[in-house]
Amino acid sequence: MNVNAATDHHDARRGNGLVGVLPIALSALLFAWFLTFAPQIADGQTLRYVIDWVPSLGISLSFLLDGLSLTFALLISGIGTLVFLYSNTYLAGHPQFTRFALFLFSFMLAMLGLVLADNLIAIFVFWELTTITSYLLIGFGHETKKGRRSALQALFVTGAGALALLAGFILLGMTAGSFEMSVILAQGDMLKEHALYVPILILILAGTFTKSAQFPFHFWLPNAMAAPTPVSAFLHSATMVKAGVYLMARLHPGLSGTDFWMWTLTIFGAVTAVSASIFALRQTDLKQALAYTTLMALGTLTLFLGQESGYAMTAFATFLVVHSLYKAALFMVVGCIDHSTGTREADILGGLGRVMPFTAFAAALAAMSMAGFPPFLGFIGKELKYAGALGVASEPWPVVLAILLANALMFAVAGIVALRPFWNKAAGSLPKTPHEAPWQMLAGPVILAVLGTVFGIYPDLLQRALVTPTVASLLGDVSEAKELKLWAGVNMPLILSIVTVAGGVLFYVLHRPLRSALARADDATPSFDNGWDRFLEGFKAFAAWQTRVIQTGVLRKYMFTTFATVLVGLGGTMIARNVGVAMPELSDASWQNVALTLLIVGGAIVATVTSSRIAAMAALGVVGIAVAMIFIVFSAPDVAITQLLVETLVVVLVAVALLRLPTLDSGGRSWRPMDALLALGVGTVVTLTLLAVLATPLDRRLTTYFEITSWPEAFGRNIVNVILVDFRALDTFGEIAVVVIAALSAYALLRTTAKGQGTKGQGK
Repeated sequence: MNVNAATDHHDARRGNGLVGVLPIALSALLFAWFLTFAPQIADGQTLRYVIDWVPSLGISLSFLLDGLSLTFALLISGIGTLVFLYSNTYLAGHPQFTRFALFLFSFMLAMLGLVLADNLIAIFVFWELTTITSYLLIGFGHETKKGRRSALQALFVTGAGALALLAGFILLGMTAGSFEMSVILAQGDMLKEHALYVPILILILAGTFTKSAQFPFHFWLPNAMAAPTPVSAFLHSATMVKAGVYLMARLHPGLSGTDFWMWTLTIFGAVTAVSASIFALRQTDLKQALAYTTLMALGTLTLFLGQESGYAMTAFATFLVVHSLYKAALFMVVGCIDHSTGTREADILGGLGRVMPFTAFAAALAAMSMAGFPPFLGFIGKELKYAGALGVASEPWPVVLAILLANALMFAVAGIVALRPFWNKAAGSLPKTPHEAPWQMLAGPVILAVLGTVFGIYPDLLQRALVTPTVASLLGDVSEAKELKLWAGVNMPLILSIVTVAGGVLFYVLHRPLRSALARADDATPSFDNGWDRFLEGFKAFAAWQTRVIQTGVLRKYMFTTFATVLVGLGGTMIARNVGVAMPELSDASWQNVALTLLIVGGAIVATVTSSRIAAMAALGVVGIAVAMIFIVFSAPDVAITQLLVETLVVVLVAVALLRLPTLDSGGRSWRPMDALLALGVGTVVTLTLLAVLATPLDRRLTTYFEITSWPEAFGRNIVNVILVDFRALDTFGEIAVVVIAALSAYALLRTTAKGQGTKGQGK
């Protein structure tokens, strides 16, 4: 039994007390607070709030409120309020509701941070917080294998994309000379002409496409339906899956306007929209069908972001709101059906209109907006989509046909979701006796569906408050926003809307045979979801092979591999960059320096050739003491004392430990020549690296800073001590903690070994 079915049996009248009410109240307060900014944003203002985060790196915790971010903030907090109200009854009495509410509210805050942040690093931090919290929400029913698999799949796919996104952000920030989004977007012309423009765009789109489930990364989103229905209603309407869309929209002013941007977003968006619409028609699970329609919407939004016309951006802004309203409503309607009947199968459901009239009412309004009937907002959105597609600069008709096919299929899916369960006859017995859902579960879908109707009849309400400011955020010009009209006359968008209705009716009438044909075709074609499983199996097999090869359990091989990597990395870099070195002047070397050098070389040779561990440790101690003497020669007695103490302590402790360990065999003698060559190579490369450093001009900024501030700020004249104790106090504390932990671990290991030997002795 899935998590939805398992949770639906809880008594709705029990509630969840303060834990259930608190997130509702907080979300409502956030929505009301954001709503107070609507007049200012509608008047063309942009609000920005900055807190210095890491000033030395030029990183600020900055927030920006404009038309785009306000639209998302209102959708997130408003729909979030209704989802929390819905969840309080849907999961009433669930033993893990507190955990669920914490995850969902944390996710909402992360999404708000993402859409409001004006700094690339802050955006990435919130981006990853949405990834983690969505993983926890999708895997809420972790008792089932499906829940765990779906959560891990979403985490891996979006997490991999996030790594590419981070790389893109770093390149973008370095190219623009700032990590502030508002500063970066003002340099759009420079960015588009920069040599790194294409790599930046590829990396950022990899992150946004995985997040918003664009083809070929679309397969994780339908599997995320393993989450409880309230999570699906929230994630798939206004939050996580639209995070990638938001970021593409936010970067639109700075990165759009090139053929690469236009064709990439247009092609991937169109393929995602059409393929998802076809997959949606194939589904019998109502929730799965809605998941694929979400993919269609995301593809459409991506497609329009590839354009630059006022119609395309107005279509984007309008459809963004349209989809959020009807999709959240329909997901909650499906949850009401599942809650009341115990199933979501379209082929079984029927006759629910009489026993669930309010649910049927909300479903009808939301579905008609989804299908694009007048006078709903969905009709205006559909007209604008066609107008935006017709305005594509080159080859508009392929885009128009893709949107036409997707819209017609969405019309049919709207009928399957909202018509069949309520007004067709039931095809079989239902698991539970149907009943109307509680008012707390009906409030959300009814309010959202009614809003879709009100905004359709009075589009000016939405135009001035959200659509026009959003278009201004994307194009920088309020005049580019097109007027929202319920009736725009007889034109090509209207004709295409009529064709959409005719095609949608045809698809609905033939959806059963089409579903069978699509199922046969799906069985004969490769599955991205199954391909994901094969990819993971291959990846695990590769990891196992790699472990067998690398993790041999022989310390010598580990050290050899580590130092060989250092040799290749440093040496290869120096050769590739043709790094020059400054050979030191040795003619005036003092006898002390020569003696200490000979002492170090002699100790190293003894440590290399001796077969005694004690002798090797003593020789290494000689090397360490000679290094300490060098510090004294060059007037650094405090560092020399530290070096002497460390060397003495290490030699004593290791010598004691070695006496307690069994003797080594001589099987490693064959490695001696290779060890010697590696040591010689690493020593040479490190020496050349140091000489190359000496050949570069000395940057004294840090030196000067510590010289100036050590006494006034830290009250210390010994700069080294001040750095260790004050400026790097946390680092020093961490190092001390590591040493203490290592010492305790060694003590525990030796004590265990001693006890084991004592037990064996008693046995004898």
